[in-house]
Amino acid sequence: MNTGFETLDYVIFIAYAILILFIGLWMSRDKKGHQKNAQDYFLASKSLPWWAIGTSLIAANISAEQFIGMSGSGFAVGLAISSYEWMAAITLLIVGKYFLPIFIEKGIYTIPGFVEKRFSTNLKTILAVFWIALYIFVNITSVLYLGALAMNTVMGVNMTWAIIGLAMFAAAYSIYGGLSSIAWTDSIQVVFLIVGGLATTYLALNTVSGGDGMWEGLGIIYDKAPQKFDMILDKSNPQYVNLPGIGVLIGGLWVANLYYWGFNQYIIQRALAAKNLREAQKGIVLAAFLKLLLPFIIVIPGIAAYVIVNDPEMLARLGAEGLINIPSLEEADKSYPWLIQFLPTGLKGLAFVALSAAIVSSLASMLNSTSTIFTMDIYKQYINKNPSDKKTVKVGRITSFVALGIGVLVAPALDSLNQIFQYIQEYTGLVSPGILAVFLLGLFWKKATNKAAIWGAIISIPVAMFFKIGSTGWVANTSLEPYFPIQPFLNQMGYTTIVTMLIIMFISWLQNKGQDDEKGIELKKDTFKTGPVFNISAFAVMIILAVLYSVFY
Repeated sequence: MNTGFETLDYVIFIAYAILILFIGLWMSRDKKGHQKNAQDYFLASKSLPWWAIGTSLIAANISAEQFIGMSGSGFAVGLAISSYEWMAAITLLIVGKYFLPIFIEKGIYTIPGFVEKRFSTNLKTILAVFWIALYIFVNITSVLYLGALAMNTVMGVNMTWAIIGLAMFAAAYSIYGGLSSIAWTDSIQVVFLIVGGLATTYLALNTVSGGDGMWEGLGIIYDKAPQKFDMILDKSNPQYVNLPGIGVLIGGLWVANLYYWGFNQYIIQRALAAKNLREAQKGIVLAAFLKLLLPFIIVIPGIAAYVIVNDPEMLARLGAEGLINIPSLEEADKSYPWLIQFLPTGLKGLAFVALSAAIVSSLASMLNSTSTIFTMDIYKQYINKNPSDKKTVKVGRITSFVALGIGVLVAPALDSLNQIFQYIQEYTGLVSPGILAVFLLGLFWKKATNKAAIWGAIISIPVAMFFKIGSTGWVANTSLEPYFPIQPFLNQMGYTTIVTMLIIMFISWLQNKGQDDEKGIELKKDTFKTGPVFNISAFAVMIILAVLYSVFY
């Protein structure tokens, strides 16, 4: 196919790849007289400054599932999908104020490690296996597949070779260097991500306006597709099942966000590697501000693509190439890579660099966190209780290679799915409510017991499955069917979390007769005290969000 990539585009992409590899490998080197130990490899020697934490949080979060998946959801759903980004800004503030102080005080490497301190080794192992499976079979595979889809659409690269190429690129610097290499390269990747993303947004809106500029284009897409700018969807909207109206603000989206930003290893690991708590909290605030910007980079292009595709005059301006790999409601995930094809020389390479940066940084983060959990919570617990630092780091690297290999083999199987972002949210949603319930009660309710937490985590899976398929399976065509209507998956997550918390509380009460658990966390008066920078910034974020939701309600 004619990709439209010219020499300058290839030069920009190759220069980016060389820069990232150089920085990553430079940071990977063992300093003179000091071989990498476990803290160096898995927690970057606990030396990350606030700006590295904030940028690395975003680089780890924004990947193909956002650039391609959320842009595809922008095409199919509209701006409403931005709630995942904007509500995340508030969630980050909650994590920084209420979760991080406890995690950092405990000095943990992994989130399952906190579970062991609060509950037991058995529960830690259950959750560690959950996370390893989730990272490999959902996160890593989806990032590889969506990244390959972009390379196939924009550059004409064979899907299989694209998957292998992305895997090798991420492995080249991240597996040897660990979190330190990942975090420092992420700071560079975020610059490419934002600049390149804005270039694509500008092009899409400028195309809509016929060359009259971005702001004119924004006004046109608002006029031509006003339904795509509804943040709170009505029940009559066919996409209500994905974003259930006001429930987005007060329901299950909190489950998804609190789980993801507070108890997700490949995200929270950056904050655990901070110099100190205050530095971690400032990094969290930076990430919150960046989350406010992201919908304009990854959702607006999808809406613009929808307007162009459905307007014969605009589509005609793109010529015959406009009909190649054209997105549709059935193939919405093609919208972002389709747009990149029409960028001018140089900007096309820059936009593809932004997409590549998002893919590679997230992939590297997922690999590092998978290896951290396996090494610290499985290998050191059951295989070798007292390994040397050299052995621990070696096992971490081997685990990353194995996880990446499995991801490469499984990724092509995602070819039959549409709106990958929704796929990730739905299947993560089967395990996240139970995990969130365990953590929230473990952190803030001293009466929660280990036995209750284990039963809650296990029972949450069939509870989640009941809400997911009960009305179409177990109770279909029975007298109970009217009482169990099909629920949007975000509502399912909210109900599952509430049920799981009630189960944990009930079993805890039966076991200890209302007494505090011996491992309950004693929260001190100053535990949640934050500095003026955090407080002022948090207030600013909330004002901006209030304005955004008021304008686009």
